[in-house]
Amino acid sequence: MTTPVTTGKNSTTSGYDVAIVGGGAAGLSAATILARSLRKVVVIDAGQPRNAPAAGAHNVLGQDGTSPLDLLARGRAEATGYGAEIRSDTVVDAAGAIDDFTLRLSSGEVVAARRLILATGLVDELPDLPGVAGLWGHDVLHCPYCHGYEVRGTRIVQIATSPMSAHQALMFRQLSEHVTVIAHDPAALSADDREHLAATGIDVVDARVERVRTRERDGATRLDGVRLTDGTVVEADAVVVSPRFVVRGELYERLGGSLVDDPMGMGGVVGTGPMGETELPGVWAVGNTTTMNAMVTVAMGEGVSAGAAVNAGLVMADLHAKASAPA
Repeated sequence: MTTPVTTGKNSTTSGYDVAIVGGGAAGLSAATILARSLRKVVVIDAGQPRNAPAAGAHNVLGQDGTSPLDLLARGRAEATGYGAEIRSDTVVDAAGAIDDFTLRLSSGEVVAARRLILATGLVDELPDLPGVAGLWGHDVLHCPYCHGYEVRGTRIVQIATSPMSAHQALMFRQLSEHVTVIAHDPAALSADDREHLAATGIDVVDARVERVRTRERDGATRLDGVRLTDGTVVEADAVVVSPRFVVRGELYERLGGSLVDDPMGMGGVVGTGPMGETELPGVWAVGNTTTMNAMVTVAMGEGVSAGAAVNAGLVMADLHAKASAPA
């Protein structure tokens, strides 16, 4: 086991079997299975869950529609109930190698661990249009599986800014006959895209968007249509955008790893093998850190798999250490 580490006036900590960076669905699932295996585990979480703006998490069997924050609160309670430790802090640096990793926190503390699980997720970079950020997660959406049912049959406007926009529009067309695509970036739609949209009855408006309009209703800011640069307002009950997904991969790179291209061409991710193991010995990665389109339940499953693999690896490492120890 790792021995206690002293790093200066602000930081003294004893070592953990496993340190998990990120306390979302993936990180907490990993923490729970490790704690149930009686591992000394710590989760370090900055408290900025990606899905916090959403009213409910969907496709979570038995808990569909639960508030994402409530879901995480329950997950924290379960993990800590089995003995996991959760710290509200930010990891600002990572170093070391298998059996001797160190994480420096913004508080000045240094945490030592034998193994690391990175569950740092990603950041949604939204189109730079007024009104989008304030409505993100309820009236401004991107995933037909996460929020599409809730806007079924309504007037849905897709603001095309990405090669993914046409695909999104087709998915939302399954949920409503009233889908309009605004070609804000003309290069976002290919000739084939336009043919596909026309074939499914989706209107395309070739215009630039000035802003997503809002209004106050029942004490909340809600959608009030999409205003174009020529002054026209396109009525909408929901707006779909195509964020740029940016994986939080800085810690992995600081440890010596390199991001790889996402299979769908959406950007760089942490590459993993079976059960989340990375190219760096002793380091695992799970959730949106490795799979940009992973929903909550997928992230949970990856966390469970990685936690089980880490525990099994530690069991064998301890066995080999005992076998090679002097009699």
